[in-house]
Amino acid sequence: MKMQLILPVIAIAGAAVLSSLFIVTEKEKALVLQFGQVKQVKEDPGLGFKIPLIQEVVLYDDRILGLPTQPIEVTPLDDRRLVVDAFARWRISELVTFREAVGAGGTDAAQVRLDRILNAAIREVLGSVPSNRVLSEDRTALMNQIRDRAREESGALGIEVIDVRLTRTDLPEQNLAATFARMRAEREREAADEIARGGEAAQRVRAAADRTVVELTSEARKNAEIIRGEADAERNGIYAEAFGRDPEFFAFTRSLTSYERSLQGTNSSIVMQPDSEFFDYLRSEQAPADRPVQP
Repeated sequence: MKMQLILPVIAIAGAAVLSSLFIVTEKEKALVLQFGQVKQVKEDPGLGFKIPLIQEVVLYDDRILGLPTQPIEVTPLDDRRLVVDAFARWRISELVTFREAVGAGGTDAAQVRLDRILNAAIREVLGSVPSNRVLSEDRTALMNQIRDRAREESGALGIEVIDVRLTRTDLPEQNLAATFARMRAEREREAADEIARGGEAAQRVRAAADRTVVELTSEARKNAEIIRGEADAERNGIYAEAFGRDPEFFAFTRSLTSYERSLQGTNSSIVMQPDSEFFDYLRSEQAPADRPVQP
């Protein structure tokens, strides 16, 4: 009978002991709440205790969390609209303050509020600089300013913003077509300038080549005329010397050359008087007698 009464008591006591224990891992923090009020903060991993049925344990992630922001439009100093989104790294630094700020919403409610803080910081920082600085590769100073402003605003939430990075800085979709058209027009203008400069250079080279051809041709013709003149003079000198030595033989050879040239055609006709001087050597039976050549 006693054993039957002891067993339920032991079971109830064991259940009470088990319900009063809770475990916090290395990646967690815990708050012990009693009727919504914070009674205990457990930040070290290990075993914790609470009052059963009266107190409850709420666990929070103690790791570094990530928050990608939604794309927003920003207007820099030069009124050139940009679409910007960022990625933030944050963690819970003050657990009690975090609980008081976000209530039972926990991490999800904190991310919603942190997203608003980041958007405001992005608009404020990027709106104070020209767009070429935002679009440049060296944006570390701007991201650090956004991080510092977000860190100041999120301190009241018990959150520490560790880092903020701009992941995209683009033009809005409606401006992309106009921007691409302007870039295409600039490239076409540069191409036209290059083509014009190339055509001008080609014309100069072609003109120089034509001038060189004319100069070389003229020089070759001049040299040919000089050589031809010298050859004619030498030929005439030879003829004159031969004529001076034997005029009759010179006349005979010239007549033979005339016969050869006039009778070359297959259908040639010559009309002249029979007693013409042209036939003197044709009518003779032999060539002129050899004569001693006068020196």
